[in-house]
Order: sequence, then C-alpha cells, then structure tokens
Amino acid sequence: MPTEPRKIDNSSQGYWGNKFILSAIIQGAVITILTLIIIGFQITISNINIIQYLSLTFDGPSKWFFLGYMFYLILIVAIAVTAVFYIHLEIHMGKKIIRFKSILAGIHLLGMNIGGAGTTIIMIYAGLAGSGILDVVLNGTTLGTSTINSNVDIMVQFIVPISGFAGLLSIGVISGGLTYILTFFKRS
Repeated sequence: MPTEPRKIDNSSQGYWGNKFILSAIIQGAVITILTLIIIGFQITISNINIIQYLSLTFDGPSKWFFLGYMFYLILIVAIAVTAVFYIHLEIHMGKKIIRFKSILAGIHLLGMNIGGAGTTIIMIYAGLAGSGILDVVLNGTTLGTSTINSNVDIMVQFIVPISGFAGLLSIGVISGGLTYILTFFKRS
C-alpha cells in the first residue's frame, strides 16, 4: 500500500528565507531609485553625458562609482540567493533556526543589508564626488582638469567608512555561514 507523502506546514516555516527575500526586494528598489535619479540628472542636464564623462575618467576616482554600482547589483543577487539557502533549511529540510542560530541569522541579515548597502553606496558617492561630476550636477560648475585633480584628494576620507561597512558585511556573512552549518548538521 503506497504511503502518502509527508505534508509540511509551511505557514510557520521560512521565517528567515522570507526576511531575506523581502530585503532583496527592498535593496532592488533602492538601486532602481538610485538609477532613476542618475537618469533624471542626465535628462535635466543636457550639456554633459554623465556616464560618458565617468567612463572617460575611469582611471581616476570615477571607477569607484562603477565598482560600487556593480557590487550593489551583486549584493542584491547574493541576498536573494541567501534566501534560497534559508528556505532550503527551513522548508525543504524542516529545520528550525532558533535560539543562538536565530541571533546569528539576524546578524547575517543586518550585516548584509547595512554593511553591504553602506559599502556600495559610499563607493558610488565617492566616485561621483571624486570625479567632480557632483559639482557639475549640483552646483552647475564647468568641467576642467583642475576640478578633477582637486577632487582626487577627497577619496581618502571615504576609506574608513567603506572599511567599516565592509567589516560589518563580513561579520554578517560569517554569521550566516555559521548559522547554515550549525543548522544543516543539526540532528532533526
């Protein structure tokens, strides 16, 4: 006589997976808004092509803009993939993330979202500020080599905040790895 498949009550499971999915959606909205702001500046300031200017000055501080933007996109994908890992643990394997592991998962969620977003947004801002494009967009100043050279020095002030947020991101990812390993190998 065939046995019925085991039914899993998903209503109380997937807690951390759902939190990571929601955070990936929120982070996706943030990068979309940032992109729309950049496009809005591009449309309203017709005398300069912002992306072309940044790409022409890529050997200077503007590379931080591109790196920050790409890392932000990668961060969103990483958060969504992390949600799949948590869903696998919580729903497919039927494991509960409770007590100390729940604290680690919370650190993981905060570390990825605050540390990752903080790192990348500061990188994006540093690239815009260091390249001199913010002076053009916000103050209406003209472009020149003196503007570009004088802004290279301000990049130093971004090292500590970027490092701090990157450290928070690292703590979050390590906490998530511990959560996954401890939960995966826990006897049911």
